[in-house]
Amino acid sequence: MENRVRLTVEDGVAHLRLNRPDKMNALDPAMFEAIIEAGTQLGARREIRTVVLSGEGRAFCAGLDLDRLIATSNGDPLIPSVDLTRRSHGIANYAQHLVWLWRELPVPVIAAVHGVAFGGGFQLALGADLRFLAPGTKLAVIETKWGLVPDMCGTQLMRHLAREDVVRELTYTGRVFSAEEALAYGFATRLADDPVAAALATAREIAGRSPDAIRAAKRLLNLSATCDLATGLAAETAEQATLLGAPNHGEAVRSNLENRAPRWSLA
Repeated sequence: MENRVRLTVEDGVAHLRLNRPDKMNALDPAMFEAIIEAGTQLGARREIRTVVLSGEGRAFCAGLDLDRLIATSNGDPLIPSVDLTRRSHGIANYAQHLVWLWRELPVPVIAAVHGVAFGGGFQLALGADLRFLAPGTKLAVIETKWGLVPDMCGTQLMRHLAREDVVRELTYTGRVFSAEEALAYGFATRLADDPVAAALATAREIAGRSPDAIRAAKRLLNLSATCDLATGLAAETAEQATLLGAPNHGEAVRSNLENRAPRWSLA
């Protein structure tokens, strides 16, 4: 994993950096494996309260590695020994899991994006809860340029963020668009001159809230994208009933009244 990503954790905030800067963090089989391994580890760690995703070097992620793209055009599999027709990770295949695991992670994820986010890199950013973009960042749903379609959850995630006609135009043309356009379309949460610093600051703010409330909020917001109104309202009631009177609810109230930092239970 260390050959493709760097992971640090401080005060409940995990920072995962894509670490293939000489290739603009392009996705080769080793990068797929490293990102998935890191995400799986983070999901199992109760002390993790937020995650920041970023890229080392000149870019967040340039998408699929060019060598793999050439190999697939000659009939080789995208990822050797992986059958992408299988739903190997719940509702997702292996490649989709690279993106979808961040939605399924029980804590909020913030993508700090700079340079470029093309194809699979753009889709990876879409898997985060929030996206902070540096001005000048270039993005693209670039798959049609290579005779392909977005197949790492992109079609399912884009439709909840931007108008349908915008999603269609970007997908059909594969054109490169700017960070400013991404903000206008709904793909960016905000622009920041230093998106990593902004993401880490927001991550620390979230980490200061009750971990029980934040995890419950993410479950509710994930569910809201797919459920009917009655199911969503019932889920709100169930989550709140679990939180009310629990130790971290009491600590939230006491720490606010006493004007001090909270001492959360992670049990």
